[in-house]
Amino acid sequence: MTAFIAANLKTIAIALFVLMYVFMIILPAKARPFVACITALVFLIIGVLPWSMLPEKIDWNILMMIFGTVVIVDYFIQSKMPGLIAEKILNVAPSLMWVTIFMSLFAGIVSAFIDNVATVFMIAPVGLAICKKLKISPVSMIICIAVSSNLQGAATLVGDTTSIMLAGAAGMNFNDFFWFHGRAGIFFAVEIGALMTMPIMMIIFRKDKQKVSADEHTIVTDYVPTIAMVGHIVFLIAASFIPNTPEITNGVICMVWGIICIVWEYAKTKDSATMWKNLKNVDYATIFLLAGLFAVIGGITEQGIIEDLADIIVKAGGDNYFLLYSIIVWGSVVISAFVDNIPYVATMLPVLAGVCATMNVQPYLLYYGLLIGATLGGNITPIGASANIAGTGLLRKDGHEVSFGDFMKIGVPFTLTAVMAGYLFVWFVWR
Repeated sequence: MTAFIAANLKTIAIALFVLMYVFMIILPAKARPFVACITALVFLIIGVLPWSMLPEKIDWNILMMIFGTVVIVDYFIQSKMPGLIAEKILNVAPSLMWVTIFMSLFAGIVSAFIDNVATVFMIAPVGLAICKKLKISPVSMIICIAVSSNLQGAATLVGDTTSIMLAGAAGMNFNDFFWFHGRAGIFFAVEIGALMTMPIMMIIFRKDKQKVSADEHTIVTDYVPTIAMVGHIVFLIAASFIPNTPEITNGVICMVWGIICIVWEYAKTKDSATMWKNLKNVDYATIFLLAGLFAVIGGITEQGIIEDLADIIVKAGGDNYFLLYSIIVWGSVVISAFVDNIPYVATMLPVLAGVCATMNVQPYLLYYGLLIGATLGGNITPIGASANIAGTGLLRKDGHEVSFGDFMKIGVPFTLTAVMAGYLFVWFVWR
């Protein structure tokens, strides 16, 4: 039996990977962390991923960011600041439809400069507060916030890990995302895609024409959590401009500001019960889901499965540059709907560099196509991107379960529209 497993390890890994996603789709959302962690454990036991490699495959930076930011968010919510912000938005939005659009655009703008997961944890509490004031389900609004933050991550050098990897491969600095080699950069491709999603949201939420307004005035009880929220954002932006920072820098920033909130609250009230309550409120289900997925993706990466997928995509394009570009974009959309885009992009960048060297062309067109497809593709499913997992985790914590179908009703049209806009822009500007 052991010899059989060793001889068919890659095939078994693929089968388990597919089976994991099948169970994630058919089982309730609360079962997903168990499915991911059990699959990861099986990977470790049968040798798909060696035990010694587990620590390096888990993105500790993301997990630390989630833990620290959730602590900040809990104190932020308790301070009632999201309620006050919600009132301001309700007073300027002409209808519920525009509240959702404003929140999505706001999330997108912030996400262009802040990590996607941190953006969701910052903006989503405001969306939840708005929906509670209006006594409506927050599911659709939080999904829009998550997919918008995921979309805009590719707009700037500091918006997402994949952007940083692109900058390293192409030798780009912050300004090159706006204007590069005399042409409009990927920032404009992403922003055009974002603007094109507005009509989609207007169609999806066309029935939400009811007028909205704030009927009560919220009094903020403590401004320190708001300072912590703004402070950790400022620090995240500042850290992005410092070269050669450790990989866990963002995670440490979020953890430190979370600890500041805890220490401040305890110093003010001398009540340890609130501290333990907030620590218990951390979304451990999301953390374990992500940890399991990191291990599983690490396993299939270690077995060369992602590299095999990359080779298939490249070979399918042959010598036809437009066909190759199209396959890179849309193939990346499909793959990133189910596979974390970070290992995929890391694998594909050197592959595309080699292909372009063989074809004697500059790699920027394919690099941009890769980033557009891989970054936006995660918006199709609730587990295709860390931001989506964070958003659905907040909804689950608030008592709202999100099925694959619920998410895809918004994610699919949103993704196809944004990708198509970026796909056409990049081709006509960079072909």
